[in-house]
Amino acid sequence: MTTHETASDRSMSMLRFSTAGSVDDGKSTLIGRLLFDAKGIFEDQLAHVEEASRRRGFDRTELALLTDGLRAEREQGITIDVAYRYFATPKRKFIIADTPGHVQYTRNMVTGASTADVALVLVDARNGVVEQSRRHATLSTLLGISELVVCVNKMDLVGWSKDRFDEIVAEFSALAKKIGARGVRYVPISALNGDNVVTRSDKSPWYDGPALLEWLEGVDVSSRKSQGPARFAVQWVIRPQSDAFHDYRAYAGQIASGTFAVGDEITVLPSGIRTTIEHIDHHSTSLERASAPLSVAIRLRDNVDISRGDLFVPSQSPATVGQHLRARLCWMAQKPLTARSTWAIKHTTRWGKAVVTGIESKLDVNTLDAIEGPEKVELNDIATITVKTSTPLAFDRYEDNRTTGSFILVDEATNATVGAGMIESLVE
Repeated sequence: MTTHETASDRSMSMLRFSTAGSVDDGKSTLIGRLLFDAKGIFEDQLAHVEEASRRRGFDRTELALLTDGLRAEREQGITIDVAYRYFATPKRKFIIADTPGHVQYTRNMVTGASTADVALVLVDARNGVVEQSRRHATLSTLLGISELVVCVNKMDLVGWSKDRFDEIVAEFSALAKKIGARGVRYVPISALNGDNVVTRSDKSPWYDGPALLEWLEGVDVSSRKSQGPARFAVQWVIRPQSDAFHDYRAYAGQIASGTFAVGDEITVLPSGIRTTIEHIDHHSTSLERASAPLSVAIRLRDNVDISRGDLFVPSQSPATVGQHLRARLCWMAQKPLTARSTWAIKHTTRWGKAVVTGIESKLDVNTLDAIEGPEKVELNDIATITVKTSTPLAFDRYEDNRTTGSFILVDEATNATVGAGMIESLVE
């Protein structure tokens, strides 16, 4: 491996994917296998894992140790934290989030999947679709991940039975229909032996689809962020303290979706001020147009009052502005959430305060039914709540835009993130 990045490296598309599933379904082993077979491991890393494998009494290199980086996880043989890994093939660069399987760490799974383009849901061929399979598939769908890949793992332990594979496909397909998952692909694999992970295996002649890595290299997610109305949240106001740039005033941030071009008329929300884009700067280059997810500095024709957290939108495609919102919430704190509690809220780059005005329902992940009118929301619960914010927010529905449709709740006393919200609508 080399650490030198070439121009062709920079031009390759990036794919972010998360792994999810129940304990011992083989998530860490699968990621280790991908890294090993794709030659994404440094020699010293491999030597360290080989030594750890011998120390633990394995007669093989335990590839799961590549992602189970915390000592506590290695001792227990489980993944607790979200382990991020990076690797590249000649066709694409990847960021992997290996998330924990234990139910008490569902909040960690939400963290890992929140920025993913694809979710890999592992299912043990012997056990089929279990509670955590349903929970993680439901969360992945709620988080707006449009592509789910169901890796039916440990097929070697069921004799590569096509009938068993078909049973799991039928069971998961029923779940996918109920939770509204649209793009679902099924791959029979053995992460331990590498079958159908990086290359096709002759042990499943009845499977005519691609190997997992082959599919990951080819799936197109590049156009999704560039589609839809343009959105740009101001992260920083640039005003250099220099005589040479005394007239320079730009607004820096990352384009969340769509495309902005020089000459576009935009509206600044929540104020509603209209102006026109005069320049788009990217490093030392001026661009005529820029698309998501590029980070740029935008200069405007008019000198208007704009601050961090304001949202630039095309005047013909405005976002919704309001203070009373209905949202799905994943609760991440030991202390339960109750109505009338107050929290700090961060939406795009804007901070404010929010009061929970009501808890409408909680999701039963086993039946996928709503439990109406609960008194509180507990750790790892998924609930529908209403919140009222101290300042108006400019937002889209989460299903339309994952960036402008999401927020986090923060405990001001501890500065800990306690909830991840997905906006559904404005409360009239």
